[in-house]
Amino acid sequence: MKRILTLISVFALLLTACEGPQGPPGLNGLNGENGVNFVGQSFETTINFTSTNGYQETVEIPLNIDLFETDMVLTYRFIGQVDGFDVWRLLPETVYTSNGEFQYNFEHNFDFVTIYLDAPPSFDFNTLTDDQRLDQIFRVVILPVDFVNNNRLDITNYNSIEQYIIQ
Repeated sequence: MKRILTLISVFALLLTACEGPQGPPGLNGLNGENGVNFVGQSFETTINFTSTNGYQETVEIPLNIDLFETDMVLTYRFIGQVDGFDVWRLLPETVYTSNGEFQYNFEHNFDFVTIYLDAPPSFDFNTLTDDQRLDQIFRVVILPVDFVNNNRLDITNYNSIEQYIIQ
């Protein structure tokens, strides 16, 4: 009999729902800082590589771009269009010609990006065609380094980072 009463009590407890008034609300959390905005920024520049400018040009990073010492600065060269979509190639980019090889390359400090042609001392830049020297379009992309590390982006593929950039 004790077993039957125990089983009935257990089933009664399991089958009964607890209802009643809602308890008091919990404490509000502490006010924190705003979240970090992990959005990259970019700008474009057109360069003519000539003997007059030493086959290089230094471009100032626009003041409207928030730049921090830890940000990653990348530079892409516009290759052309395929099926209506822009094609960009990450620098440094090596180009092979019948007269040897040269590179489109860049370096940057906090405020400036220098884009230049680089080649062995024996290379004659005068052998380059106008298509290789003049009206070269570059896109400089600034990405927060924490964002790049957290998302494991393929920075060599401009299309994979394009969605994270404010232009």
